[in-house]
Amino acid sequence: MAKTIRARDGSQQPSDLRDAEKSWVKRATAGLSVGSPGRRLRRTAAIGLAMALSAAALAACGGGSGKPVLTWYINPDPAQYDADGNPVGQTWLASQCGTDQYDVQVQLLPQQATQQRVQLERRLAAHDSSIDLMSLDPPFTAEFADAGFLAPIPETDAQALSSGVLAGALEGATWDGKLVVVPLWANTQLLWFRKSVAEKAGLDMTQPVTWDQIIDAAEQTGSTVEVQADKYEGYVVWINALIQGAGGDIVSDTTAGPDAKIDINSPAGKDAATIISKLANSSAADPQFSTSNEGTAYNGLLLPNGGFEVNWTFVYSTANGGVTGGTVTKDTFDDIGWTTYPETVAGEPAKPPIGGINIGISAYSSHPDFALEAAKCITTAEHQVKYAEDTGNMPSNEAAYDNADLQKAYPMLDLFKQSINDAGPRPLSGYWSYIVGAILAKWHPGNSVNPDTTPAASADFISQVLAGKALL
Repeated sequence: MAKTIRARDGSQQPSDLRDAEKSWVKRATAGLSVGSPGRRLRRTAAIGLAMALSAAALAACGGGSGKPVLTWYINPDPAQYDADGNPVGQTWLASQCGTDQYDVQVQLLPQQATQQRVQLERRLAAHDSSIDLMSLDPPFTAEFADAGFLAPIPETDAQALSSGVLAGALEGATWDGKLVVVPLWANTQLLWFRKSVAEKAGLDMTQPVTWDQIIDAAEQTGSTVEVQADKYEGYVVWINALIQGAGGDIVSDTTAGPDAKIDINSPAGKDAATIISKLANSSAADPQFSTSNEGTAYNGLLLPNGGFEVNWTFVYSTANGGVTGGTVTKDTFDDIGWTTYPETVAGEPAKPPIGGINIGISAYSSHPDFALEAAKCITTAEHQVKYAEDTGNMPSNEAAYDNADLQKAYPMLDLFKQSINDAGPRPLSGYWSYIVGAILAKWHPGNSVNPDTTPAASADFISQVLAGKALL
C-alpha cells in the first residue's frame, strides 16, 4: 500500500465553548499566562472545576444506557483506511479491541503535536468524560501526569506492561518512577543518504560520520543536508539531539518543576549551536531551511540535488510506497541508504532523537477499567507488528522485532531497535512546553544562531519564563 504524508486537521471543534475556556486555550497555545508556570499548573484543577459545565457540551457520546463506547483520541496516521476502504493503523486497532462489554471508536486529533496537546488539555481541564483513551507524544507525558489528567495504572499491570519494552520507549512512558502511560510505538531518527552522493564525496558510510563531515560532503557535491528547523517542536528535537550527542542536556533535575537546572549554556550547547550555524549558513542548507519539517526533508532527499537527511522511520516505507504509486523512481529508491544518526563530536556516540506514541487513560473516563483493558489490547506485540506494517512506525516492544514479516519489510529493522535503545529522549518535564517556546524564541531562525551568544541567551530566557518573569 502506498503511504502518504498528509498535513491536515481532522479534529472536530465544539462551537459552544465558554469564554473562560477560550481564554485558557489561548494561553495554553501561546504557552503563557499570568503568573509563574508553577502557579499555572497548580491552577489547572481549579480551572477544570470552573469549566465543568462545558464538559457536557464537549462530550461526544455521554449519557447512553447501552453498551459503552470508549473514545480514543488519536494522532493522525499516514492513512486511516487503505485503497479498498479497510481500516488501518490506529483505526484498525480500535476495531480489534472492542469486546462484548464495550466498543472502541477513534476521534482524530490535529496534525501538529502542539495542537494535539492543546485540544486534549482543554477537554481534560474541563473534566470531559468523553475522552477515555488518548495517543500522547512522550514529551507531554510528564505534563499530563503532573496535572492529574492521567488515571493511575495499578502496579501489577504496570509491571506487565513494562516487560519487554525498549529502554528508550519505557523512559518516555515513565514519570516520577511510575509507568503512567502504555507504550504503543517508538520512533527514532536515522541518517538517510543518497549512496551516489556519499560515494562521490568519499565517505565511508559503514562507519559513524559526523555532522561536519556530511555538511562538508554536501557542499563538495552540490547537494543538501535536510533537517527539521521550522519554529516548532521538531527543531527542538534536533537541538536536543545535538546537545545530548555532545554529552550535555537542555535541562536536568526536571522533577523540581520550574526550579529545574538549566544546562543549555554549556560546551555541549555551543557545539550544537556551531553545527546549526554552519549548516544554516552553508550551500548545503535547503532553501526552505527555516521552515523545514519532516515532509520537506523527505522530499528534499528525493530531489536531484538531495544528499543527506535526518528523519524518522517513515522514510523507507513512504519511499517504497512511492515506487508502487509512481511518485518515486526505482533508481532513486535504490540510491537511498541509511546509517546511524550523525555524531555531534567525532568519536562520541550519537544520541538519536526518540519519539512515538503512548496510550494515556483519562482520569475523567467513565470507564477507566475498560479503558485499561483496551490499552492492553491495543499495545500487544502482535498489534504493534501490524501497526508497523501499516504505518512505518516501529514497535516499542522488543519481541515485535523478531517478526519475520517485519524483518523482511524493513531491512534496517535492527538499526531501528538499536537507535531506540541508544536514543536521547527530550527532557521529561511538566514545563516542557514552556521550555520549547523559550528555546525557539532564541534559536530560530537557524541562520541567526551564534555559538558565542545563543546558548547563554536561551538559558537566561528559559529561567525567566519558568520563574514567571518573562512571557513567550
